[in-house]
Amino acid sequence: MTDTEILTRRFEEHRDHLRAVGFRMLGSTSEADDAVQETWLRLNRAGADDVANLGGWLTTVLSRVCLDMLRTRSSRDEVPLESPALPEPRESTDAGPESEALLADSIGVALLVVLDTLAPAERLAFVLHDLFGMPFDDVARIVGRSPAATRQLTSRARRRVQGGSPDTADTRRRDRVVEAFLAASREGRFEDLLDLLDPDVVLRADAIAVTTSGAAVAHGAPPLTAEMHGALAVATTFSGRAKGAQVVTVDGIRGVAYAPGGRPRAVFSFTIVGDRIVAVHAVADPGTIAALDVVLDSGA
Repeated sequence: MTDTEILTRRFEEHRDHLRAVGFRMLGSTSEADDAVQETWLRLNRAGADDVANLGGWLTTVLSRVCLDMLRTRSSRDEVPLESPALPEPRESTDAGPESEALLADSIGVALLVVLDTLAPAERLAFVLHDLFGMPFDDVARIVGRSPAATRQLTSRARRRVQGGSPDTADTRRRDRVVEAFLAASREGRFEDLLDLLDPDVVLRADAIAVTTSGAAVAHGAPPLTAEMHGALAVATTFSGRAKGAQVVTVDGIRGVAYAPGGRPRAVFSFTIVGDRIVAVHAVADPGTIAALDVVLDSGA
């Protein structure tokens, strides 16, 4: 097997992930495929001999390509004939109306529409951190900002995705979703939790949240893992679990926290589209919590 064939095989292992990231950033299967092709060309030119984490390297390169495309939204030059061609895609990833509809359904048309309202850097930061769990330090290097500024950028994007601040009725609707989730979790109403969660919801937890959640096993609830996918897994994890939690606001948006003695020890923030929770982020690292604006709800 030649070096090019080996490189092609390694790239193919990451194609589906790259295409998923590209589609969420660009909202178009054809543009996502263009971004994936450009990523392949850059890999082919650079090689992978000195790359320890190929998946991370490819995601970073793809993200920068997408950021440029978002900023310009202009036509791109065709790949020169002498350039190595992108490996042929599998039939299931063929671009077209049906493929684009399936991808849109997988993350929700409403979310795609809202993502189009974000500035390029906001969209990139939100997609990489909130939808794909990339650490802020890594996102910061891609968007060319400090980690603190990138955290603020993502927070602002999250608020805009969730409707921002202008619509009081929409804010109340999102608040009700979080409050209903907390109540259903406390009371172990599994079916109600499923109704509140998007079928493809993702839950991400930091290392401390994962470690400390092991105590929940004694109460019959499975511990958190660093990443969970799907309404069934997330509902199972939270059902009957949040008896000691309370409603808070996190960076101006309704969330949930464990705050014994009024001091937040674990914070849960939610990304909500429509009436469904599409992402949950569990944070227990004291430094991270200190960087958040967490306000306890006196009425909770």
